[in-house]
Parts: sequence; structure tokens; C-alpha cells
Amino acid sequence: MKSHLSVLPPHVWVSRRRPRLRVRLWIRIRVQSDMPSRMLRRALTAIALCGGASAACAAQGADAALVARGEYLAKAGDCFACHSTPRGKPFAGGLPMTTPMGRIYSTNITPDTDTGIGRYSEEDFKRAVREGVAPDGHALYPAMPYPSYAKVSDVDMKALYAYFMQGVTPVKQANRATDIPWPLNMRWPLKLWNVVFLDNTRYEQKADKDAQWNRGAYLVQGLGHCGACHTPRGIGFQEQALDQSGRAFLTGAPLENWFASNLTGNHNTGLGRWSEDDLNTFLRTGANAHATAFGSMTDVINYSTQMLSDADTRAIARYLKSLPGGRSNDGPPYMPHPDGARVMLTGLPGNPGAHTYATFCMHCHGADGNGAAPWLAPLAGNPNVLEPDPVSLINVTLNGTGPLVIGGVPAPYPMPKYHATLTDQQIADALTFVRGSWNNQAPAVSAQAVKKVRSATRAP
Repeated sequence: MKSHLSVLPPHVWVSRRRPRLRVRLWIRIRVQSDMPSRMLRRALTAIALCGGASAACAAQGADAALVARGEYLAKAGDCFACHSTPRGKPFAGGLPMTTPMGRIYSTNITPDTDTGIGRYSEEDFKRAVREGVAPDGHALYPAMPYPSYAKVSDVDMKALYAYFMQGVTPVKQANRATDIPWPLNMRWPLKLWNVVFLDNTRYEQKADKDAQWNRGAYLVQGLGHCGACHTPRGIGFQEQALDQSGRAFLTGAPLENWFASNLTGNHNTGLGRWSEDDLNTFLRTGANAHATAFGSMTDVINYSTQMLSDADTRAIARYLKSLPGGRSNDGPPYMPHPDGARVMLTGLPGNPGAHTYATFCMHCHGADGNGAAPWLAPLAGNPNVLEPDPVSLINVTLNGTGPLVIGGVPAPYPMPKYHATLTDQQIADALTFVRGSWNNQAPAVSAQAVKKVRSATRAP
């Protein structure tokens, strides 16, 4: 079945035929592009199990459809990745997040009535998700991307509430206090932050754009909260732009010892050389001919974008590809080297970086730097290699990255860790060689920069 179906909201009526007085339940089904049919099947199964013989059963089917819809939206919002820990229970919180003021921990958003959100009304839920204010009035840290969620529609918010109250298993787990020291841990200044920086308005369709572009914009700006990571922050730690009207929107930003990539149309460091199909493939599999996901983007692929319908990932691709390059200093356009392998061979004599690359990197990424995409990432022309800020390259070399798990199958060749194998100078030399070879023109990497990331990412 090419189209995806969802039950929204059921229009039910009952008719009786004499003499058997047979009760018939009719449910109007609307074709949607943003909900996988497996979720519809769950909703219809609930209807079938109760026999379709009463108005109460119809209500049960309506609730099941709403919960299924909310589950899909929660995946679009990547709620699991932030509110779950690797060995913890789903949505029970406890994931550490580093902020400039100290470490905070995600909260329990299961419907447990004592430690979770089980006592939240629907209005409480909306206010917390859109405005960053808990039912008792205390302000949430904007690490919770409520400036993005403010754009989520009332219809979608209702479905999300239904899912978290009815579709998530309650977990009794107390929230962990932040590591932010006093007086920086006082929350009343966050209310002032909201006054200055929060735009609490829903997404409005752009009349001069088609439905696919608007759907993509809604997902990127709202539930997907892409700007929370990929847009640089201002002096108040606010996103410098919340949509395409701001030049800084999605131009890339440092984030917890990674650099969230430039998602605008810049040729070198952005998506300028990617097609919509390239981007759709990346969202669904985490890899394409240009790059492979790593760091926190691995979780986004594993728990969010691969779960979306093809129509939704294509809408996201359509919107992102419509964004012009947001950087004015992207450098001369990258052009592939005609003989990349020769670069490797001629670079070996007297070049410690080339020697380290040949020993530890070349067997996967190739003498020509082209790798074996999509299984092994290319380094020649990779936007992350050309990015002036080398923190992601340093981090992934030191600490590797978790495997992409697509359709339940882990990727066969995840990037290994070299923190115990290579010195700071060896890593700096190797990355400098990579960033200056095969027509890459990115700045050199210093041993001091590697040392800084090594120290910041060392396990406590």
C-alpha cells in the first residue's frame, strides 16, 4: 500500500437492520502522508477486538487511533533519545546534558503519577511542551526545545498527550537534580528568558509554498526541532533564528563537543552538493554518498527519522534543499581531485599525518579518501571534513560513534575509538592531513585542540 492511513478522528454512527438488529460501525478513514500503516493496523485491531458493537467500542477505537497518531508524532519529535538512557526504561529520563552552566538531566515523562507526568492535564502538558513551564509554575531549562515545540498544532498536541498518558508504560523513577551550582541553578531568570526569546505561536502555512514544502517546514521548525542543535546560539543562549527568515538558521553550531552540521545550501560545508534524494536517503539510513551520521545524529536516525513515512522525510528534504547558503565565508567550491590515490602516495614521505592515516585509516576510507559509501564514509569533500571547526572530527576519532541501527540491523562498520591508541599529536597530524588532501581546504588541527576534547569527553 503506497499511501499511509490514519483514523482522524472517527466519525461514527450506528445503523440497525431488521429483523436481525445487526449493529454496524462505520469509521471514516482519511488518507494521510505522515503515518505508517502499521500504526493504523493497531488502531483497527482495537476496534476489531471489541466487536464493533457499541458506541463505547467506537470511542475505544478513536482513542487507539489518537494514541497511535501520538506515537508517530513522538518519534518525529525524537522524544525517546533525550528522555531515555542506554540501560534505562523508555521515557524515564536521566540522560545527562551539558550546558554552559553545568550538567542537567532529562526528566521522567512517563505517566507515573508520583515521579512522572501522570497528574498533568492536557493544558498542563501543552504549557510545559510549548512554554517550558511545569504545572507548579517552575520554568524548564530551554535544553527542552520548547521554542520549537511552540509551533506544534493543537491537533498534534492532543495526540501527543494521548500517547504519553495512554501509550507509555509508567515508570516510578525520581528526577535527578541538576549539577548546576547555586546561584546559577535558580530558575526565576528563565521566566525573563521566555519573555525575551520565546515566540509562542503556532506554525502558519506559507501561501506561496506548496503542501510538501509546508509539511517539511512544520517538521523541521517544530517537532523535529532541528534548530535546537543546528542553529548557532546568541549571548543569551537563544537560537539566533527560528526559521528561514533569519540568516543564521541551521548554519551549524557547536554542541557538547560536537559540531552540528550546516544544513543550508552552502556548497562546501552545507547541503549544496546534495540532492533531495541524497538527503532523503540520509534521513532514512544515516548515510549516503556524501557523509555518514555520527555523534548525537546517530540517535536521531535510530530513534526518529528512519521511523517517519517516506512522504515526511521527503518533505523535510524538500524544505531543507530550499534554504540558500547561510554562510558568506564558505570558501572556493570544492571540486573532486582527479587522482586522489596519488595524493596519498606522494604525501607519505616525511609526513607523519599521512603515515598515521595509512596505518589506521586508509583500509576503510581509502587512499583516495572516497571510502566505500554508504558503508564507509568518504573523507574527500565530506562537509564535516571541510567544516572550519574540527571538534566533530576530533571527537569521532577519539571516541568513535555508536552504530546506526536501521530496521533492527546494526551497521557493520561503525567508527572505532582511537583514544587509547593514538596520541593527541598523532590525531592532530592525521586530521590535518585529511583536511588538506584530495582538494579539501580546511584549517590544520592542533594537538592542543585534541587534548581539550579528550579531557572534556573523558568518562567521569
